[in-house]
Amino acid sequence: MGFKITGKTYSTGEEEIDRMKIFLDNVKLIEQHNWEYFNMKKSYYMDINQFTDMTFEEYKKYNRLQARDSSRNATIQCTQFQPPLNWLTPAEVDWRKEGYVTPVKNQGQCGSCWSFSTTGSMEGQHFRLSKKLDSLSEQQLVDCSGKFGNQGCDGGLMDQAFEYINSVGGLESESDYPYEAVQHKCSFKKKEIVTETYVKGCQDIQSGSESDLMQAVASQGPISVAIDAGHPSFQSYSGGVYDEPGCSSSELDHGVLVVGYGSSSGQEYWLVKNSWGTSWGDEGYIMMARNKDNQCGIATAASFPQLSSS
Repeated sequence: MGFKITGKTYSTGEEEIDRMKIFLDNVKLIEQHNWEYFNMKKSYYMDINQFTDMTFEEYKKYNRLQARDSSRNATIQCTQFQPPLNWLTPAEVDWRKEGYVTPVKNQGQCGSCWSFSTTGSMEGQHFRLSKKLDSLSEQQLVDCSGKFGNQGCDGGLMDQAFEYINSVGGLESESDYPYEAVQHKCSFKKKEIVTETYVKGCQDIQSGSESDLMQAVASQGPISVAIDAGHPSFQSYSGGVYDEPGCSSSELDHGVLVVGYGSSSGQEYWLVKNSWGTSWGDEGYIMMARNKDNQCGIATAASFPQLSSS
């Protein structure tokens, strides 16, 4: 009969019993954490979601960001972002309100987070250039960018995806090349490229600088970032400002999109779009602690593409 609360069913009764045990163990952790939240000891709360019947090891398979392959020569080199001179950085930014951000997507059971982070920054830069919000194809990246070091559902990297897009001239739309959460043979059609999605270059934010990341978000739009999401607290996050002291600033395993920043009850945060659907987090988003020594490595490997019409 499955767990109604997660909307899942299982192939055998034995599997259902095993999943129930895992589910209950995770619920216990959630309840313990939320007791601390309600007693003002934590700044965020947790809840049941699609990962609650998974072990932590199973959950981590969704995080397949790769390190750059140093053995291959990049076809384009990202330049370093230079913050604008005399730029008065606003206290808060939310690019969703300005039309730069598509609805939350879902990568499914495929380690393709890197492709969603890529399309997220591409969609924002495309809107900035064309004033049109087009949902772009992650499946094209999953299927077709292997020669640039990416491995489909087994992981990839945003800058390598920008290289691929530079080589073929752009991305198709989500509707023309829809997402399937499995890797197929590349079926990219150049004639279907969305106009003004050609990547002429890319820019990397100075590694570790949350100040530069803040200025990039404010002046350029949504930014692709890599983070350490390998924690049970991230697995079950539901709301509030995520503050995880155990987060690494160098062991990064998940690609996401910074779409803004601000503060809540005196706590500074980054507004981050994930690719796990709206049943995870705060309708698919998470507020991550800002200006806490680059917590979770949010400013370690941040970048964005530079687009042109051809």
